[in-house]
Amino acid sequence: MYFSNVKKQTKYPIRHRDLNWLSFNDRVLQEANDSSNPLYERLKFISIFSSNLDEFFRVRVSQLRQIKKVKKKLRKKLALRPNKILKEILLKVNEQQEELGAIFYESIVPELKENGIQLLSYEELIENYNEEAQSYFKEHIEELIEPITIKATTDSGVFLENSELYFLVTFMSEHHYGIVNIPSDKLKRFIPLKVKDGTHVIAFIDDIVKSQLQTLFQKQDVLRAYAIKLSRDAELYLEQEVDVDQTLADQIYESLSQRLNGQPTRLLYDSTLPKEVRKNLRKSLGLGKIDMVAGGNYHNFDDFIKFPDLTNNKSLKAKKLDPIKHRSLHGTKDYFKVIKEKDQLVHFPYMSFDYVQNLINQAATDQDVLEIKISLYRVADHSALTDALLLALENGKKLTVFIEAKARFDEENNIKWGRIFEEKGAQVIYSYPKIKVHSKVLLILREEKGKVQRYAYIGTGNFNAQTSKFYCDHGLFTAHNKITKELHRVFKVLQGDMIIPRAKNLLISPFTTRSTFEELIRNEIDAAIAGKPCGITAKMNQLEDEKMIKLLYKASQSGVPIRLIVRGFSRLIPGLDKISEHIYMTSIVDQFLEHGRIYKFHNNGAPLIYTGSADWMTRNLDRRIEVLTPIYDEDIFNELDDILNIQLSDNVKARVHTINEDNTMVHNQEKEIRSQFEIYSYLLKKHH
Repeated sequence: MYFSNVKKQTKYPIRHRDLNWLSFNDRVLQEANDSSNPLYERLKFISIFSSNLDEFFRVRVSQLRQIKKVKKKLRKKLALRPNKILKEILLKVNEQQEELGAIFYESIVPELKENGIQLLSYEELIENYNEEAQSYFKEHIEELIEPITIKATTDSGVFLENSELYFLVTFMSEHHYGIVNIPSDKLKRFIPLKVKDGTHVIAFIDDIVKSQLQTLFQKQDVLRAYAIKLSRDAELYLEQEVDVDQTLADQIYESLSQRLNGQPTRLLYDSTLPKEVRKNLRKSLGLGKIDMVAGGNYHNFDDFIKFPDLTNNKSLKAKKLDPIKHRSLHGTKDYFKVIKEKDQLVHFPYMSFDYVQNLINQAATDQDVLEIKISLYRVADHSALTDALLLALENGKKLTVFIEAKARFDEENNIKWGRIFEEKGAQVIYSYPKIKVHSKVLLILREEKGKVQRYAYIGTGNFNAQTSKFYCDHGLFTAHNKITKELHRVFKVLQGDMIIPRAKNLLISPFTTRSTFEELIRNEIDAAIAGKPCGITAKMNQLEDEKMIKLLYKASQSGVPIRLIVRGFSRLIPGLDKISEHIYMTSIVDQFLEHGRIYKFHNNGAPLIYTGSADWMTRNLDRRIEVLTPIYDEDIFNELDDILNIQLSDNVKARVHTINEDNTMVHNQEKEIRSQFEIYSYLLKKHH
């Protein structure tokens, strides 16, 4: 018997992805609750949990709402039951919100106070700091406030901005309500007031606004105020056909306002909001009952990522790791020489992203470089990388940039940079209507001895210096002819000069990735049936594709030992008798976000390792341009293999994926291994 979030298939049970995603967010909440983590790390995980949940409602719950619009007969045929899933989601989210409140008020707030930081409650602010609150309000906040009054029983047409903070204000007169914006988007959310007896006193901007409500509604007798926040659908609903005079990027850019005005997906409200007021508010906003989600006194806990550090107490923060100096790349003045002699591998955040930027910078100034080609999925607002690309254009280099204009929440910035590159003379290619380019690849063409020599970079993470500081990723620098030749074909596809890239080495979605992975898994099945050694080890962010899961179940049933590390959600259920008993799966949630993908196959004693941008999700295999590279360099192969084995051995920050989704920590009698710090020590030793 399986739980309701499992698709009932006799041979191949599959979890519901959205319900299992909530299990992933539970793991984030576990880190917020772990008192062994430094205090500001716990606040960081509270922020991540809140941000994750907000995006979940804006993207995934929004999709379930769209499914509800499909005719019931068709939904039944497709086995889609959005109402049932939504109810389960809301039940689980409510449990998580209660747990978050308990962690925050019973553990984190007291720990802050123990360390000389008092985060005031509203009552404490009114009782002891009302004069200061009033002064701050007058000086900084009042001019940014836009209070409105609405009728209580009619559809008011009031509009709430996506994810912004508001108060719903009740009056002695029950016929009207007030709506007040809290300008945390323009001012800091946390306001330091004073140091008292050695303690730093901090107030929520929410409470300072709340303390002055009567001055905003002088014609009403203010009764109470309740925090509310509306999340809106984050999808961009584009026309099926793009106007011949308008690029897809232009259409996306023009459509960004849709997201700000999108369909509501959740109204988060103070759980003490009276039922009758709640009902009237729901009607005023045109919401359904299922859109209403009870919360606490404060929303947008993702703001805690910017909680002020006033004590300068280093013990309250995670220990910073000094970037490891790559033994071959660090200090070199000729990246081309080093990479041509031998493939090189970099690891973030353990090493600096400068190595990637430095290669592009050298290419921009090297007289023999003919052309630079790069695919950008999430462009940093401004970085040494974009400076280097602009420098290449200034120096007359041919630059081809593929910009993914549909990278959710980064569309505007990506298109902005695409236009900058275009204006400076680059060939800029934007998204295709029905496919995303998710690969993280760079190709440099250089003339050497009358011939064109290619240099490549293939990574698991974005070309983004900022995210490289807290995303765990890997990047391969190579001049290997077979790899660079096939990567050149990928760029020809992106440029429209080729339809299907021939590839015997690279895995390129949507062309060869699925078929190659399926063939490699079947080879392990054949080996197991023949009684030969076999095995599959894979690390990824998400495991969702039903065909891949079904094949992994078959491999397990054939006796193939399968070891998986899946950070996020997984629809595969490990440990099921006679189905997946040979599959063991863990998830690592720690100081940095695990983002790398590594796939290893025993391959009849000639093991293969691939790394690159694709998870085992249908979109990554069939609907995106992805690139994964084989590792041919023996030293790098061993390095990635060692890193994978360290992660497999984690017994400090690893959780077991189980049938019950209870996120049990890995515990064993072995020496304690916290993989992120073990990897840092391993790389430090290897590169020094």
